[in-house]
Formats: sequence, structure tokens, C-alpha cells
Amino acid sequence: MNNPQKAKLITPWINPEERISVDFTDVQGLTAQVLECTEHVVHLSFLEGFPHMKERVTIPLGEVQVGEDRGHYTRDPKTPLRWGRLLLRVDHKHPDNL
Repeated sequence: MNNPQKAKLITPWINPEERISVDFTDVQGLTAQVLECTEHVVHLSFLEGFPHMKERVTIPLGEVQVGEDRGHYTRDPKTPLRWGRLLLRVDHKHPDNL
């Protein structure tokens, strides 16, 4: 899948009410919010244990594989509930563990 195709799949998830799943090579099952996505990078905000603390990370789309996490559901109360949410698999370690 090329970068424009990835961006097309990620862009609908830019919604403050929705969450996605992110797997790095060393850490799996993280929950994040998509802040922005271009044909080159995706900007994510990871949810930490404390609501006021958010880690923001920019990841090149060339290092991302796009899939679906069937273990979670959508959460935006304004849209119909559906099973499965966006899953990004990143081909490197989590930035805190580099």
C-alpha cells in the first residue's frame, strides 16, 4: 500500500471522539487519537494514564502498516456503533524506548 492510500484510510479517523490502536515493534496495544494526516506523516496523540498528559508523536507513513483492530469498537456517540477500529503497525520502537 502506498502513502496516498494509507492517508486515505487514516484521514476519516481524525476525530477527537475516536481512538485508534497502535503497535510498535516493542510495545503493542497503545491507544491514540489521530490529530492530522498527510501523504507523508501521521500525527498522533497517545493517551497516558493521566488525562492531562498526552504524548504527541509524528510518524512517517513509510514506516506504517494500516489494518483493523477487531477487538475494539468505535466510540463517537454521534455515529452508529461498529466493531473494529483503525490499527497502525509501526516498523520501529516506541519513541520513548529508542
